[in-house]
Amino acid sequence: MNPSKTKILFLCTGNSCRSQMAEGWARHLKGAEIEPYSAGIEIHGMDPRAVEVMTEAGVDIAGQRPKNVRDLEGIAFDYVVTVCGHAQEHCPLFPGKTRVLHVGFNDPPRLAANARSPEEALSHYRRVRDEIKRFVMKLPKALERASVPRQG
Repeated sequence: MNPSKTKILFLCTGNSCRSQMAEGWARHLKGAEIEPYSAGIEIHGMDPRAVEVMTEAGVDIAGQRPKNVRDLEGIAFDYVVTVCGHAQEHCPLFPGKTRVLHVGFNDPPRLAANARSPEEALSHYRRVRDEIKRFVMKLPKALERASVPRQG
């Protein structure tokens, strides 16, 4: 743990897809500047399609494990980024100077639910993966301009 790195928690409902992608991208693209974490309000299993599309993009998230936000108590995050509406609505309060903001992304499993083929389903995951990548590429500067303190 490097104290000079910006600690960012990506928070989602189940920590199975979007928040895991964001953690993977942050580690891959911004590892020198960011110490990324991901967690969920609940814990769901890792989404295999998320792992698959991230692997296609050259980012291995297969070793990441779903975590409940309570598992990360005691870490002084600089930022918490909620990536889904449910997490935004149920985001716990964080102590200290943690800044919390919402950057929503569509839910790939929901988008893929009515897909007519596995390839069509994966296309939804790829689109969200790429949207998350574009967001992560702007970090941490984008967070410094967009957030407000939320203290507990």
